[in-house]
Amino acid sequence: MKFLENPNQTMIVGFGLTAALVAGWIAMTGITPGHDSWVETMFRWIHYLAGIIWIGLLYFFNLINAGFLKSLDAGQKGVVVPRLMPSALAWFRHGATVTVLAGIGLIVILHPSLSGTGDKAAWIGGALGLIMMGNVHGIIWPCQTKIIAMTAESAASGKPTPPEMADLAKKALYASRINFMLSIPMLFFMGAAGHLK
Repeated sequence: MKFLENPNQTMIVGFGLTAALVAGWIAMTGITPGHDSWVETMFRWIHYLAGIIWIGLLYFFNLINAGFLKSLDAGQKGVVVPRLMPSALAWFRHGATVTVLAGIGLIVILHPSLSGTGDKAAWIGGALGLIMMGNVHGIIWPCQTKIIAMTAESAASGKPTPPEMADLAKKALYASRINFMLSIPMLFFMGAAGHLK
């Protein structure tokens, strides 16, 4: 069970387990791997998996991490921020990108027009997802990159962080809170897309 000590190894085993279970499922059901719905199934699985990573981290940042970081003094932030945030934000922004790209694939396959109720719901949810991804790549990540660098520099030099860091932090926080807010209707419309015709 050594693989459970390393999250990357655990994830690799999870993908292997998925492949084994899918092979068993195919053997039990007789469904053919060339069936048209496989493409849709793969897009949906990727969309869900990446979306859980993205939205899970969004909720972590807003409900837990923001308050936790406020409770730290400058010295503690100098240790925590440079070690925690680059990795967390990498998973966050890549999760956003993969989620949106897989979502676009699903919209093309399942909802290419705005003819039905579910189609309209998917397009509304997709539009909210695009706005959210724009905030991730256009505001949150650029601001956080500078904040991480300023925090690390301050910790290394012993000098206070530059005054402009407060403005960057506020800008990143507001963009993150907007995404947090938008995620609530986005998730409703994504669910509605698959259940309302």
